[in-house]
Amino acid sequence: MNWNSAGEFFAMGGYALYVWGSVIACVVCVVVETLLVRGRRRAIVSALRRQRIADEIELQERTA
Repeated sequence: MNWNSAGEFFAMGGYALYVWGSVIACVVCVVVETLLVRGRRRAIVSALRRQRIADEIELQERTA
């Protein structure tokens, strides 16, 4: 498709609301998913650290 101006490009042949709405929805989903994955990773790493510390304490108590 060829556009003669930036206004025609952003109008997308009359489908701008659908096209740009879809682009925005996709970007929002990607950003939200990235933030959720980051939060889950932090929670998992924290839980593993707590578990490791608990295991070390338990091992020390057994050997003491």
